[in-house]
Parts: sequence; C-alpha cells; structure tokens
Amino acid sequence: MQKTGSRSGTFVPFLIAPRRELDCTQNVDQKQFSPGLTDAFLGLLDDRSPVVRNALLEKLRDSGDAGIAFLRSVVNGDNRILARHASQFLQDLKVDNPQADFSEFIRSLNYELETGAFLLSRTVYPDIEIGKYCHFLDEVALRCREIMVPPMSLRDQCRAINRVVFHEYGFRGNAEYYTDPRNSFLSEVIRRRRGIPIPLSTLYILIAQRCGLTLEPVGIPGHFLVGCFVETTPFFIDPFENGTFRSPEEVFEHLRSHNVPPKLTYLAPTPIREVLCRNCRNLVNHYQAANQPEMSQLFARFVDEFEVTYRSRTRGSRS
Repeated sequence: MQKTGSRSGTFVPFLIAPRRELDCTQNVDQKQFSPGLTDAFLGLLDDRSPVVRNALLEKLRDSGDAGIAFLRSVVNGDNRILARHASQFLQDLKVDNPQADFSEFIRSLNYELETGAFLLSRTVYPDIEIGKYCHFLDEVALRCREIMVPPMSLRDQCRAINRVVFHEYGFRGNAEYYTDPRNSFLSEVIRRRRGIPIPLSTLYILIAQRCGLTLEPVGIPGHFLVGCFVETTPFFIDPFENGTFRSPEEVFEHLRSHNVPPKLTYLAPTPIREVLCRNCRNLVNHYQAANQPEMSQLFARFVDEFEVTYRSRTRGSRS
C-alpha cells in the first residue's frame, strides 16, 4: 500500500494497522519507544501528507507518556527541522507547555535561530502555527530568488532581499512604539510587519538562508545588525533602517555618536545563544515599561537560565 505523493509510503500500513499489531514493538503503558518504533516515527514527523500526519498524531496520542517523551526528546535534539515538527505535534496534542519547552531548549545547548525564535514566540502566543510562519518565510525567499538574476554580487543579492522584504512586503522598524513587547516576537513581527532590530535581523537572516546566503547576527551596543563576512571586507545591513548598508567605519561612527568607544570585537558575529538571551532582556524591560511585572519576571527567568546554562558549560569545558 503506497502513500500518494509521499516519500515514506512503506510506513503507511504500520500507521493504519490495528493497535494489537503494535504489541511486538510498543506497549502504550511504557515510558519509552523501542528503537525500531522511534526510527519509524522519526521518518514520519516531517511528512506532508495530511492522511499520514493525522494517523501519526493518533498513534502518538494512543502512546500516552511515551509519545510525549518521544516528541520532547526530538524538540531538544540536534535535528532542528524535526524539532519544529515535533513542537507542532505537541501543540496539536494539547499537552505542551510552551514556557517549559523554551526552558528545555535553553538547557539543551542545541541552539538554532529559527527554532529558538519561534519557541520564544510561543511562550506568549502558544496557539501560533509555526508551520504557517515557516511557509511564509519560504514564500518571501522564493520571491527574492525570482529577482536574483545571476551573475549577481552578494551585495546585489542583499539589495534584492531589501526590495522584497521592505518594499514589497512592507516590513519596517517600529520606532514610534519601540517598547511595545509585540515588536520582539518573530511571529508578531511577521503578522504586523513591524518590529525592532533583533527580530527584524532574525527575519532577514532566515530569508537569506533560504536564498543560499550566509549572513550572521551582529549585536553591537544599543543596536543590532546583520553582517556579511564572505567578502574580504565585511559589510553590515540594518534591517531596522530598511536594509541600509553599513561599512565597518560607519558602524564605528554610529557607536561614537552614542558615546560608545568602538571595539573591533563589536563587529564579530553574535552567538545564537546571546541573540535569544538579548531578545529576552529586551522583553524584561519592555514588559516593565508596559506595567506587566509578571511577564517581565518570566523573561528575567529565561535570561537567568541562559546565563546559568552558559556558565555551566564554560566550567565543564575547563575541567
């Protein structure tokens, strides 16, 4: 029996088999799947067939604690594509705890920008469908690729992204309501087309990745940019300013204008851990400004978790 339009048709009989046929591999009262069943489920998590997806969802639901434990292990595993699918299954099963999921992500040390950004969004917007936002990013990147006519320099490819993101889709920096907490969540930035530097830079990098470009987050004091380090002389992009290009000296001049002595280290790529942690720090301040102390405390706890996890890893690497 072959599944229409799918790469994993050999698993369909397994999914639609009566439960008694699973006795040789999995007892639903157990807390952990057998290796064979684990591999089978892993092969189906990213399947696009609605029939297969619904069947897998029912099998996971029938598996109880074992199914939940399996999905949580994938969320915190190395394969970040499967992690996003597993997170969506947990959401569909209505057993997930988005705040706990983000905490587990922090402690996992398996940091990936897209996964982290959407898990962060779900701490406040638990009902978002991550797949739809990923599809939107795919759509924007496809439009960018349509106007990237080779041969194009890297700068010209970035200009193409600027045209699509800031002119065709209308993304903007929200300078008027900068401290609105919604500006810091990637899902809300996509929905409202408004944001502040970190999520706008995240958006830019994720679209560029889908276009085959290697760009890096660069967190300078008081601002956030996108950096390109492929060419001999790096250049920087300011998504908060509609994708304006900046040379290293122009970045230094920006720092001087804010009474910050320039340091070459400020131009280095920022680790994903620090991108997400800095995003949380912003939310601590912005929820305080919005007179929402409980939300401010939530993100202060996330900041603490990032810092404690980092210190533990640093101590472990020295021992």
